[in-house]
Amino acid sequence: MNDPKNGMTLIVKTVTRVTVWLIVLYGIYLILHGHLTPGGGFGGGVILALAFLNIMLAYGRDATQKWLNIKFLEDIEAVSATLFLFMGILGIALGGRFLMNFLPKGTPHALFSAGTIPILNILIGIKVAMSLFLVVWVLAGLHEEEGGKK
Repeated sequence: MNDPKNGMTLIVKTVTRVTVWLIVLYGIYLILHGHLTPGGGFGGGVILALAFLNIMLAYGRDATQKWLNIKFLEDIEAVSATLFLFMGILGIALGGRFLMNFLPKGTPHALFSAGTIPILNILIGIKVAMSLFLVVWVLAGLHEEEGGKK
């Protein structure tokens, strides 16, 4: 992973190793507190995707591919979309409308106070993070051969 031929300089790699966890933590915070503060699934998902992209930019695509299972990320992306649809169908089955809240609301301004909204924020965050990262991953691989075809 520390191959000097791949990626950027040692300074950038070291800073990335330290800061990527702060970026992930902030993305998770935005997703989990999206029903209480500005943020939510989309914003937090974009931040999580940026953490993955930061690693890819610092270490290079080949080094990232050695430790990152792209097929697994594709599976996570598909499962999150399926679970979001399942939550919508549960809303129809238990509440009468698509994405209807069927969980108790709880105490206002508490972390678990919004019924199904935090669950939907988590699913959207995962979906957005994986989708954005995978789009950039595919686009980054197109330059490998002349004409952009792989």
